Amino acid sequence: MVKAINLYSNIITTGWGPVAAVWSDVGLWELGFPRPDEELAFADIRAKEFARLEAGHDACLWSEQLADELKLYFQGFPASFAVPIDWRFYSLFQTSVLKYTAAIPYGTTVSYQAVAQAVGSPKAARAVGGAMHSNRTPLVVPCHRVVGSNGSLTGFGGGVEMKKALLLLESSE
Repeated sequence: MVKAINLYSNIITTGWGPVAAVWSDVGLWELGFPRPDEELAFADIRAKEFARLEAGHDACLWSEQLADELKLYFQGFPASFAVPIDWRFYSLFQTSVLKYTAAIPYGTTVSYQAVAQAVGSPKAARAVGGAMHSNRTPLVVPCHRVVGSNGSLTGFGGGVEMKKALLLLESSE
């Protein structure tokens, strides 16, 4: 029997616009993309059932930390994200791909094929793309840093233009 997961959300203000964050009691459950306003901030969020994050909740400290990290990131500094991530409900393959992706250094890109090889499944480049699609915490798990083997910017939940903008931001270090 699966224990119910309590989810809590809040909005984090960034230089690129508001970002919706959804937290569990374990860590970051889901993160949206910067959007023009708070109403649109939840557009990318897949979780449908959550309460608003109340002051005093453990996740408030994580939210403050993430807000600081995102502020640095969107100012063009090589921020490293250290908030805990809730890895539950990913498959073993997805978890291995996403944990590898979380360690890709700022300003660096790797190919889907290279990720597949790194996680011990050299013929699974397409499956790596599927794992990227399942990523609930973009930016913190920087799937925008994974590109086609020829350097092409393929598929991204925030759109290819957002992927391009994030890579451009990281290249202007």
